[in-house]
Amino acid sequence: MVRLENVGMRYGTGPEVLRDISLDLRPGSFRFLTGASGAGKTTLLRLIYLAERPTRGLISLFGEDISRLQRRDLAPLRRKIGVVFQDFRLLGHLSAFDNVALPLRVSGAPETQVRQHVAELMKWVGLADKLDARPATLSGGQQQRVAIARAVIGRPQLLLADEPTGNVDDAMALRLLHLFEGMNRLGTTLLLATHNDALATQLGHGRLHLENGELVAA
Repeated sequence: MVRLENVGMRYGTGPEVLRDISLDLRPGSFRFLTGASGAGKTTLLRLIYLAERPTRGLISLFGEDISRLQRRDLAPLRRKIGVVFQDFRLLGHLSAFDNVALPLRVSGAPETQVRQHVAELMKWVGLADKLDARPATLSGGQQQRVAIARAVIGRPQLLLADEPTGNVDDAMALRLLHLFEGMNRLGTTLLLATHNDALATQLGHGRLHLENGELVAA
């Protein structure tokens, strides 16, 4: 599903923020990406999502060597990936419902299916009473849950999440993690970045640990 071989990443002429990263995520796997703030977790997720190109090394997604792909070939790969960003990236002119519905509508799903699935998922994340709310009227935790719902609604083959439980209480964090586990049982491969070692340990999934831009034993 995802393979990195000796990947390095630097911004401009600065020092490398990732060094000699090699990893292999098999289809259906569930991994936490742990490490302190500044360890390189977000940069690694951005490389996998194709938002950045590595300075060196090889990245393969869904069996495709991305260095050999043209820009126009990247969009079909991205459509297989769900992403939860730390800044949420919700569309401010759309309601919470329409933000979550967007991936289904882009894929051409019937509107009856869209309305049913979005309503069910919004209820699951505790936002059944916020369907018509605009992002600006929601709290940070509520916006985060909308972003998570949008990322998972289309059942992507790969889900990347950057601190997906950082703005919610412990009970909701556990509920969201159970949602991710349910997706994993249905076949989605997950990589979830968190600085919360206790949370990663609690669920017992495998872990990739970054320290100063390098993968080390967890």
